[in-house]
Amino acid sequence: MLDNLSNRLQKILRDLRGQGRVSERHLEETTREIRNALLDADVHFKIARDFVQRVKERALGQEVMESLTPGQQVVKVVRDELIELLGGIQAELQFSKQPPTVYLMVGLQGSGKTTTTAKLGFWLSHNNHTPLQLSVDVYRPAAIEQLRVLCDDNKLGYFDIPGNLDPIARAEQGLRHARNAGYDVVLLDTAGRLHIDDEMMVELERIKKITQPTEILLVADAMTGQDAVKSAKEFHDRIGLTGVLLTKMDGDARGGAALSIKSVTGQPIKFVGTGEKVDALEPFYPDRLAGRILGMGDVLSLIEKAEKVVDHQEAAEMAEKLQKEEFSLEDFRDQLRQVRKLGSLEQILGMLPNIGPMRGLNQMKVDERELVHIEAIINSMTAKERQYHHILNGSRKKRIARGSGRPVQEINQLLKQYVEARKMMKSLSRGVLPRMFKGMRFPG
Repeated sequence: MLDNLSNRLQKILRDLRGQGRVSERHLEETTREIRNALLDADVHFKIARDFVQRVKERALGQEVMESLTPGQQVVKVVRDELIELLGGIQAELQFSKQPPTVYLMVGLQGSGKTTTTAKLGFWLSHNNHTPLQLSVDVYRPAAIEQLRVLCDDNKLGYFDIPGNLDPIARAEQGLRHARNAGYDVVLLDTAGRLHIDDEMMVELERIKKITQPTEILLVADAMTGQDAVKSAKEFHDRIGLTGVLLTKMDGDARGGAALSIKSVTGQPIKFVGTGEKVDALEPFYPDRLAGRILGMGDVLSLIEKAEKVVDHQEAAEMAEKLQKEEFSLEDFRDQLRQVRKLGSLEQILGMLPNIGPMRGLNQMKVDERELVHIEAIINSMTAKERQYHHILNGSRKKRIARGSGRPVQEINQLLKQYVEARKMMKSLSRGVLPRMFKGMRFPG
């Protein structure tokens, strides 16, 4: 996510952090590099120009905070302006006082609208709501069936309307059913087109008039860059958007759409898609993304992910084992399983700060298959071998290699990783991590 821009900005600002004094000439060079980085990330030239102008004005006209060096102060200004560019504060979904709340899902064909409708329904159902999904897309073959399958597979409320009704009639019947059945949110998956046309907009205007939606949410493909921004503006000018859901953010290394949409439409990004699975939709936090772009990490999101999947009793037991030096290879395997529940390792590492002792960790490329191989190796050991790794001699390693289908070299590598991880986790459990974070200087 935004890798190219992130790498460029971190390199530009890394040199600036150590400056005891920042001259106007130095600032001019820095902002020029920032502008070029934004342009290369597919940010509209006017937005990039205005961004660096605001940074320059604030950096030159603002008193330096006592706790920061001048270089760090400029980094803080860049961070603050980046947060503002991304929308400022988190924009939450709005709900009607009189249920059901209606969300109109709009977007071009191929943007991932139907899948995102199911993802948003899944998110709502796990956040104390009872959503009903309804498709009014009568034009794309199998569109209605696609939404039905997604809802059935994930136990989400779905309303199937028999007969060849037009989109307006389908919307009316769906709303009536939602009221009678006690659903508090209705997600209307509307038809997409290959391009925006008058016929499409007229239909959306009619559906809007009939359903009176609380939110009109544009589903836009982040990979299309400025095309996504252009279509967002056209939708907003015609039907009035209230928010944007950006899909395929996990595959967009440039990030121009995320950085431009709020400025162009005035409407916030509310959610971002971070993968293909139905649970891969996350609320959008401008400050957290800004932190990740600038290498300051997104530890809050990582903690929230961990809280959802980590068993607290198991975590407490593991901490006790580490203190007593009883952390075995079996525990190591169980910890890897817990980590895999959080998502891909690259996503997890990307949330770590790129400063201090953690520098470079968030840039690591990890082959997820290695985790499968590690588990296969540990599973091929006896219970005693998992408990006492030092007994693993040459003959035992050969037997484990045959059982796991992995070479002896990988077993040796695993044992080395295990010993290093054991040392690191022990030091973290003794309070090194809190002290380390305390020593880091995060602007703002």
